[in-house]
Amino acid sequence: MSVTIALVDDHRVVSRSLQTYLESFSDLRVVGIAASGEDLLEHLDAWKPQVVLQDLLMPGGLSGIETTARVLARAPDTRVIALTASIDEARLMGVLRVGATGYVRKDAEPETLLAAVRAVANGRTFIDPSAARQLADAKTRDTLTPREADVLRRVALGDSNRTIAAALDVTEETVKTHVAHVLSKLGVENRGQATADALRRGLMAVEELMPPRDVRSSKPEARS
Repeated sequence: MSVTIALVDDHRVVSRSLQTYLESFSDLRVVGIAASGEDLLEHLDAWKPQVVLQDLLMPGGLSGIETTARVLARAPDTRVIALTASIDEARLMGVLRVGATGYVRKDAEPETLLAAVRAVANGRTFIDPSAARQLADAKTRDTLTPREADVLRRVALGDSNRTIAAALDVTEETVKTHVAHVLSKLGVENRGQATADALRRGLMAVEELMPPRDVRSSKPEARS
């Protein structure tokens, strides 16, 4: 079954190029192209995309952050990936705060964008390795206990509370308590922001954010 994607960019040549590339893989399908946040919201109910791939900086109207917030308020199961021409930690944390689960630079390798779409569609958080390296270069003072640091790292890697509980041999309620403490100490609101903070603290390697490569990642698939 294909992952359905909506593209949001005010440059048609960009969005059409993205469509051509993404649809060269048989597990991906673009269901709509919007030129603005307002345009996306107008068509959201009809398109019902699983993943929204949107420019973070669009002229006039709604910002990428506000668009993300409105999309997720109406369709909480939708996954949003922010596309950006530059790394801005404030915007990165801002779009993650409102619920985006992906962040990719426009000059990233095509394989990075492909990995991001597949990762968020499978419930993971994906931060472009180039942005992740910048975060990792600005490590902050560690205020977490060793157990909390371990929990944070596992959260950042996309492990569920049940998986973490089994790995640590504790109950899910204990894990929920640890996660709540971690989010509170870091001043973050969700797992996407926690992932960024784990990178900043050097608790995980950038490479760990990349999902395992498979044959679909290296070459387009023929469509029937």
